[in-house]
Amino acid sequence: MTQRSTTRSWLVPALLGSAAALGASALYAVSKAREAEQRHPPIGSFLTVDGVRLHYVERGSGEPLVLIHGNGTMIEDFLVSGIVDELAKRYRVIIIDRPGYGYSERPRALWTPRAHATLFQKALQQLGVSQAVVLGHSWGSLVAVALALQAPRLVRSLVLASGYYYPTLRADVVLFSPPAIPVVGDVMRYTVSPVISRLILPGLIKGMFAPAAVPERFDREFPKELMLRPSQLRASAEDAAMMTPVTVELQEHYRELKLPVVIITGADDQIADVGRQSERLHREIANSEFIVVPGMGHMIHHLAPDHVVRAIDHASERVRARAA
Repeated sequence: MTQRSTTRSWLVPALLGSAAALGASALYAVSKAREAEQRHPPIGSFLTVDGVRLHYVERGSGEPLVLIHGNGTMIEDFLVSGIVDELAKRYRVIIIDRPGYGYSERPRALWTPRAHATLFQKALQQLGVSQAVVLGHSWGSLVAVALALQAPRLVRSLVLASGYYYPTLRADVVLFSPPAIPVVGDVMRYTVSPVISRLILPGLIKGMFAPAAVPERFDREFPKELMLRPSQLRASAEDAAMMTPVTVELQEHYRELKLPVVIITGADDQIADVGRQSERLHREIANSEFIVVPGMGHMIHHLAPDHVVRAIDHASERVRARAA
């Protein structure tokens, strides 16, 4: 038997076996995604902006307040934290699933914070919002900043929670970005990525809350299964890959923010370094206030909801004080 025929004798079955395994993994991923969506259907309404279908929730009435979630999460992140119940007593609270998360679509595009901001500005116009207080958490803080820079008449004041604002070397960017790569990433997010993500998700969630424990309500009510769908894995990977590069551009404009800004973070945030990120931003923005909550981690709206609610109220009050 020649070497070529020997190679062919094991190579063809190996390729067929690999293809079968990948196909089975893809069917499993699709099946689990459908199961997750059946268990956790949309809880809000839909609107279409520039061809992108967005899922959003409104609660309460009063001054408009927009909440922008971070990487990997969705509308339910704010709802489960409990802050919406309190804020809805005096604000018209609007939460939009960012493109690719929850039930919002994410067409192939370069989804920078500025692209998000443009979409959000048009969405808020459709909802009849001309002015609003805006809170952004984590990656959402970049969207909030971009929105304030692009639409200063729309954003009355900013609350920036547990944000990332300046470029640093981050291991998580390298680890979580591969599913964002076209073609290769598409294969990954329908095969190995959902399986690996399912295994590491509990540890990732613990890290988001550390050093505090994961709240029982989050563990019980947050639809973690939706995070593992191939569509959301792509969005999360793209945001992770984009995180450091976009801050290179945005950091050149922070000093242009002239509106009231309240920066809030947990003192022991293990996702975004407090000194290099939130504290540095506070020094750079003249009209900012800085709140540090001792012993708390990255998910500050879950761990210190009263502090976040007071920060929002204070941001709103500062606008009224300036107008008086």
